[in-house]
Amino acid sequence: MEDLNGKVAVITGGASGMGLAFAHRFAAAGMRLAIADIEAPALDSALAGLAEAGAEVIGVPCDVSDAESMQELATEVYDVYGAAHVVCLNAGVSAAGPMTELKLADWQWVVGVNLWGIIHGIDAFLEQLVAKDEGHFVVTASVCGHTCYPTSGPYTATKHAAVAIAETLYNELSAAGSGVGVTALCPGFVDTQIVQSDRNRPERLSDRSAKTPSAKEQRAREALLEEFANMALKPSEVAALVHNAILDDTFWVFTDDRHVENISQRHADIRERRNPSEVLSMLEEAFG
Repeated sequence: MEDLNGKVAVITGGASGMGLAFAHRFAAAGMRLAIADIEAPALDSALAGLAEAGAEVIGVPCDVSDAESMQELATEVYDVYGAAHVVCLNAGVSAAGPMTELKLADWQWVVGVNLWGIIHGIDAFLEQLVAKDEGHFVVTASVCGHTCYPTSGPYTATKHAAVAIAETLYNELSAAGSGVGVTALCPGFVDTQIVQSDRNRPERLSDRSAKTPSAKEQRAREALLEEFANMALKPSEVAALVHNAILDDTFWVFTDDRHVENISQRHADIRERRNPSEVLSMLEEAFG
């Protein structure tokens, strides 16, 4: 897309983190916005901040894991704006731990948001974008869609799926000569609240057997998160990359090079038919 001014951007997970940064970046480019999120207070706060910045914006409460909720989002967007041009399928959550400790509810929650959220978004918006032969999908995947870090099974599985869906969609649209573009956003370390995504976990999928961390464990976790935030990219930096990718019709967007070695090693193992090389967890890799 050569010009975003006056176009409509739809952003799931738009009330915080990268989604909110996308919204501010797109608003500065003259886009009209529809931000969707399951977290009502954050959505209200995001709307207030965007309106104060002069954005034309609507907010829609949305559970991306629910097909009907996503269809309601699309209906609201078309009722208000009459079109959608950039669709950012960005909502995401994470449940970490070794597979020996993960519960079925962990998988159901992460797959529902990270995988079905993308499928529901494509189902809700693809037909209209293709019919107008104009638009762009941004699928938030991850470097975890190219690696297999320990203790991140559900997240990694859904991000591999996100990469596959985005690349397949790109190939199909490209072969058809469509004017609809696709970007696979593969962030590394970004300062977002995804490690605190349990705050939005539905009660029906909660892990009631989970042990409450001790005060010492909680302090250690908070210190680790603070150190992580200090070395991670800011969401606004990622938003700039996404903005440029849409304008340039770029498919792959990686936010940093920290994971290139692991990705290359995995590809080499596959090419040479070797067993997977040992890798550290993401946090172990980050803090060495």
